[in-house]
Amino acid sequence: MNQQGFAWLDWTILIVGILAIVWAVYRSIQKDKAKMAGADSQDYLFGKGEPWYIIGAAIFAANIGSEHLVGLAGTGAKDGVGMAHWEMQGWMILILGWLFVPFYQLLNNKLGKIITMPDFLKFRYTKKTGSWLSIITLIAYVFTKVSVTAFTGGIFFEFLLGLPFWYGALGLIFITAIFTVFGGMKGVMTLSAIQTPILIIGSFLVLFLGLAYLGGGSIAEGWTAMMDNAQQMHDGFGINHMFHFGEPNEQGITDPLYKEYPGYVVFIGASIIGFWYWCTDQHIVQRVLGQRKGEDNREVMKRARRGTIAAGFFKILPCFMFLIPGMIAIALSNGYVHDFTLLDPATLDKAIAGAASPEALQGITDMLNGIDPNLVNNHALLSDPDWIAAHTEALNKLMLENPEAPKILLNTDASFAVMVKTVLPMGVKGIVTIGFICALVASLAAFFNSCATLFTEDFYKPMKPGKSEAHYVLVGRIATIVVVLLGLAWMPVMMSMDTLYSYLQNIQSLLAPAMVAVFTLGIFSKKITPKAGEWGLIGGFMVGMLRLITNVITNNGSAAMTGGFWENTTWFWQTNWLVFEIWLLIFIILLMVVVSFFTPAPSKEQIEAITFNSDYRKQIRESWGIWDIVGTLGVIALCGCFYAYFF
Repeated sequence: MNQQGFAWLDWTILIVGILAIVWAVYRSIQKDKAKMAGADSQDYLFGKGEPWYIIGAAIFAANIGSEHLVGLAGTGAKDGVGMAHWEMQGWMILILGWLFVPFYQLLNNKLGKIITMPDFLKFRYTKKTGSWLSIITLIAYVFTKVSVTAFTGGIFFEFLLGLPFWYGALGLIFITAIFTVFGGMKGVMTLSAIQTPILIIGSFLVLFLGLAYLGGGSIAEGWTAMMDNAQQMHDGFGINHMFHFGEPNEQGITDPLYKEYPGYVVFIGASIIGFWYWCTDQHIVQRVLGQRKGEDNREVMKRARRGTIAAGFFKILPCFMFLIPGMIAIALSNGYVHDFTLLDPATLDKAIAGAASPEALQGITDMLNGIDPNLVNNHALLSDPDWIAAHTEALNKLMLENPEAPKILLNTDASFAVMVKTVLPMGVKGIVTIGFICALVASLAAFFNSCATLFTEDFYKPMKPGKSEAHYVLVGRIATIVVVLLGLAWMPVMMSMDTLYSYLQNIQSLLAPAMVAVFTLGIFSKKITPKAGEWGLIGGFMVGMLRLITNVITNNGSAAMTGGFWENTTWFWQTNWLVFEIWLLIFIILLMVVVSFFTPAPSKEQIEAITFNSDYRKQIRESWGIWDIVGTLGVIALCGCFYAYFF
């Protein structure tokens, strides 16, 4: 039985389910405390080396965050598969297992512990380089974790449960804060174990039931209707392909998405971000390095590599779990199928308030007049079912022909929440919502813990050694509160910039080049000096933050800026974000090479940490076999098939 909105059964399941999860987390924490009583701290540090399939699932669970629930579906509704490059990266995870794990394991052996990414930079370059990585990570938490997850919670609870946006956003942070204090990382791990199967099953239910909803009961007809709608959007240029080019059509019009996703540049830009995230981010790398003390290198590398291969297969799923449901949502909304709509008066209010110029404001007014003159002064009509039904044809025509219309009239970030509310049967909504709440809380709690650890271990303890553990815990919590407040303060700026997922990738494009350059050159070049790494990381980060400031001031380069300064620096603030990312990476690499000519060479110990002797090379070779190659080729083939279908 389908019923739009939550029914009594959904509320009952939600309440009972949350109470059951609280009990499960409490039991898990108590068992963990009993198990760790009297355990050796080094055993806890090293871990036990999980099987490869558990590693693959852990990498997948670590990657699926709040931005997927709202952002990926939202960008699917707005831009179709244009953003699929960032998700179809199973092939990139293979690089972690085949290339980077042997280097990380070599340093594990040298230092006698499981390294962190700041540890690696401190050893290969300078202590300041590792500390700066921690600073950049904390700043990234403000821009991409706290603000994004709180926004996701606000949107999800508003459109699914009917809560006001800020109640949902602040309520999520409050609940997570309580959970973090009492649950810790063990609680996060327990929530992750609960959320993953519910998310996968629930998301595929949304996919298949959504297609059936669109296709009048037929999944195949639904897919055809979704693709037809996608092909017609943006004045016929479509959102059903991953590459957009600048050649004009017969009317002399170019693909409106070319400005955002220019040709093959989008693949290179997405790969830079993916390289940073999958190969050098602590959040991911720590999943593959667990091992028993003294365990054979061959076993460690074999398990890690096969874990990344498994994760590569899992990574195919998010496009089908979240992005394509967004494409279904826009097709349903454009046709007003079964009263399904993404029209949102608040989005129109924001578009008018954020109009970059009087001409842009007039363009919005003309658009509204073309639908119904009454809409100019009464935005609430967008939430009136009778008015929508009477104007469906005009709205549908506008959405297909005018690329700006969805940005102005639709809240595409609400796509997944509205799909859950609309297409799932009564009772199932409650179960799936439990999984989504677990995902939101676990995602935010994990970063609360990381924030406290980063600040305390990397900054406060070295400055104030010898304090009690309770003192350090308090300081970590205060640091987390500061980061949360900064994230909330940043939210209004973030909400004015773009759809959630596009915003997230834009921010990451400013952080990734420095990470990619520093880690790649640090591992694969013995001539790059310690000071070059320091200059590359700090200099690249500063340039990225300068670009972010101009993005805020110029509305991502779209505002009309006057004055000599702005007119002479258009090459910096108006350049496409992906093109800028590539040039920033080239600049950092050149900077590191030049600095290396004028600064002291790395020490013998630093060189040995990235040098494979003949015995270690033999161990690497013995760590893989024919099935590793078959699995690797399978991941690459599946990614290639997706690219071929949506080219």
